[in-house]
Amino acid sequence: MIPLTKQHSEQDNALPLLGIQGVTKRFMKGNMPVDILKGINMDIQAGEFVTLMGPSGSGKSTLLNIIGGLDKPSSGSLTFAGEDLANFSQSQLAKWRANNLGFVFQNYQLIPVLTAAENVEMPLLLRNMSKQERQRRVSTALEVVGLSNRQDHYPKELSGGQEQRVSIARALVNDPKFLICDEPTGNLDSLSGKQILSILSSLHRDFGKTIIMVTHDKEAANIGSRLVRLQDGMLQGEAP
Repeated sequence: MIPLTKQHSEQDNALPLLGIQGVTKRFMKGNMPVDILKGINMDIQAGEFVTLMGPSGSGKSTLLNIIGGLDKPSSGSLTFAGEDLANFSQSQLAKWRANNLGFVFQNYQLIPVLTAAENVEMPLLLRNMSKQERQRRVSTALEVVGLSNRQDHYPKELSGGQEQRVSIARALVNDPKFLICDEPTGNLDSLSGKQILSILSSLHRDFGKTIIMVTHDKEAANIGSRLVRLQDGMLQGEAP
């Protein structure tokens, strides 16, 4: 049995899963302020697959970091199921991330001295959970991404596509409310990239997982249920 909770669709929720209201982000470059995000307003409903496109420097990674609780906006608010995260301490944000979201990175971020199974298990070590339950979750998460026969392999023994699948399994092992994917196919060949997109599509379609994915690939962007473009720190509307 796959240990993923079937999420409700957006029509079943009175509040958006994520509410982004008037979010700005300003950095100082020397004595000069640089505005990276300029008043972002966007709601993301539970069960959506939102793809975000934009040129380098448009603010995509900054926005992802704010949505993922890794950074705080200079102004504006981010709400999760109606709860404002602005007043959370760093330890509260860390706990919120552990309980609610999974990250998938372009460069996989696997620990080379750990096996695939041990890499996937890492998020579970922060929870009060028996070894037997951890092993069950790891086994089934690797099954979801088609790597049951590679769980004892180290990252150097895996292809890039297999490493990214381990990364997805690690993001899924806590059964998060949503996934953040930052250029998940950026380092892969076209075939491996299509396999990763197929897995993400299945997670959205079959389990109703909420996914927010940044990509430069037009083909990848079109697999989502909603395409949003970012330009110079501002949303440019949604693609038809």
